[in-house]
Amino acid sequence: MPGLFDRQEADNLRQAMPLAARMRPRTLAEFTGQQHFLAEGKLLRRMLQADRLSSLVFYGPPGTGKTSLAELIARHTKQKFVSLNAAASGVKELREALDRARDGLRSSGQRTVLFVDELHRFNKAQQDVLLPDVESGVITLIAATTANPFFSLVAPLVSRSQVFEFRPLTADDIIGLLRRALTDIERGLGSQSVTATDEALEFLADISDGDARRALNALEIGVLSLAEAAPPRVLTLDVAQESIQKKAIRYDADGDDHYDAASAFIKSMRGSDPDAAIYWLARMLEAGEDPRFLARRIVIAAAEDVGNADPMALVVANAAAQATEMVGLPECRIPLAQAVTYVAMAPKSNAAYMAIDAALDDVRNHAVLPVPQHLRDPHYQGAKRLGHGEGYQYAHNSAEGWVAQDYLGVDRTYYQPVERGTEAEFKRRLDEFRSRRSSAENETKAGDSSG
Repeated sequence: MPGLFDRQEADNLRQAMPLAARMRPRTLAEFTGQQHFLAEGKLLRRMLQADRLSSLVFYGPPGTGKTSLAELIARHTKQKFVSLNAAASGVKELREALDRARDGLRSSGQRTVLFVDELHRFNKAQQDVLLPDVESGVITLIAATTANPFFSLVAPLVSRSQVFEFRPLTADDIIGLLRRALTDIERGLGSQSVTATDEALEFLADISDGDARRALNALEIGVLSLAEAAPPRVLTLDVAQESIQKKAIRYDADGDDHYDAASAFIKSMRGSDPDAAIYWLARMLEAGEDPRFLARRIVIAAAEDVGNADPMALVVANAAAQATEMVGLPECRIPLAQAVTYVAMAPKSNAAYMAIDAALDDVRNHAVLPVPQHLRDPHYQGAKRLGHGEGYQYAHNSAEGWVAQDYLGVDRTYYQPVERGTEAEFKRRLDEFRSRRSSAENETKAGDSSG
């Protein structure tokens, strides 16, 4: 039975913890967020209710409750909770934890939840050490990772686990946590008798980017900084702003964040939403993305999504790419923004893009077409004797600069302009040319048959 000094030591340790650690939820009912898999009727809740818990992989950004939920699951299932951090542990510590879990299961039937934080930091061989005990059920593995598990974890481990993606907490979720911490006397800041304005709490919720730990720790700094202030003590917006460092943009330049943000950026330009496109540009620039990568994506969008509906889009995009190389950050944000808004607002056509892909498919998968005799080069040695170039009609000799001449040898249609922007005029002219060329070919065929 714990004595007076044991309780005092425990109280001292608890008080030394930062607010975010003290406010960890004690029950599933207190847990905030992740209702897409934890609400009544959702998969994880059903697994817990049925007592059919497999190994789990918790994937998501920091401060979203991965560690807290792992502890709650161990408590709910009455299992021993053992925690390792892959950044500070190796195979030796891992094997020792597995041996203890195996001994506990044999001697008392006590099962173990082994929580491995940052599992992606273990290499393949280290991850493989877990497989036998996961397979045999000696441990319930709960792995936490901020990296995509389908890339960062070994396939056998992923296949034996349920993967749950944690989402950033909403602003309302975080404001609820902050209010609870302000009034909780036992674990929170209730004994400080400090209130907070709505503007201060909203600011902390916004700037924390869905990270509850960051918001709670900033709240604690703000409240404690008012300890010497005369009552009534109020956490204002100014105090809140002084209690947190510059917002850190969550962005993995080699991972999902990079690909997801780039995808949103491209799709916003394609979808003619300059506000969204500018936001994604700003987010990636602020997070440290290479501006040359962004310039390349704008050039590609100008050709792929705008094309001949507005040929100037590619000119503007290419000029922005050259300016980016020339002036660099921070000034290059301006020509990049100009090009992004131009491409976003330009009329759209992917006809040229579709045309080249269709032609490439023909080249790769069908018989290669010979160059028609009248289009061949007559200038190299022996070419004229072979009849190369005979019958070719020089288009500029016509008053309108166009003649009804076959340039492919077969009837194929690749380029299909749309009725938007400059390409609408292209379509009108092309429809006329194709019609006149077809009529001329029919007349030629009729003359050959009559002869």
